[in-house]
Amino acid sequence: MTERTFTPAAGRFAPTRLYDPVVALMRERLWRGLLAMHVAPQPEDVIVDVGCGTGSTSLLLSRIEPRARIIGVDPDPEVLAIARRKPAPPGAAPRWQQGMGDALEEVVGAGSATTVVSSLVLHQCPLAMKRAILASMSAVLAPGGKLVIADYGWQRTPLMRLAFGFVQLADGREDTRPNAAGVLLRLISEAGFRDVREAEVVSTVTGSISVYVARRG
Repeated sequence: MTERTFTPAAGRFAPTRLYDPVVALMRERLWRGLLAMHVAPQPEDVIVDVGCGTGSTSLLLSRIEPRARIIGVDPDPEVLAIARRKPAPPGAAPRWQQGMGDALEEVVGAGSATTVVSSLVLHQCPLAMKRAILASMSAVLAPGGKLVIADYGWQRTPLMRLAFGFVQLADGREDTRPNAAGVLLRLISEAGFRDVREAEVVSTVTGSISVYVARRG
């Protein structure tokens, strides 16, 4: 695991224990459900959830397909402790692993995943780290493997840009500005992914959350 710092799940000011209640106010069931729909987990899948936080996406995917192998990776031991306390399907608990998003090969091995997912992570990262995480995601995917990301993307309207200001206050304007300007499609392509597209856009009280899908080239 690298020794870089990271922005906590709930941002720089809110305690981690408030993360789940806050995210629930952001149409979470809709955009997380859309993410899961695009993942479409299969029994033989190895799915790596990068920046898994309190484990909501990993647990959702394990409930949809208990036979899939789900690995939740996050650098924050506090959020992983919350994830471990959440109920999981019998015999289908995700594997929780501490690790940085730019060092996934140390955790799961190169080319070992069929799918990589991530939610509400990249907007918190400096631009160089966004690139490094996407490169690491590509490295752990098997050829043709699937990438599905749900995160704040291009804030298309004045209302969404205004709403996104709350996220920028919590997570830092410099790190979040590229996402709001729509940089993720380009960054995903530059990391070597193909068939890159913004598949869904969900307006929330904190700005619009996009679901991006791609394949490893």
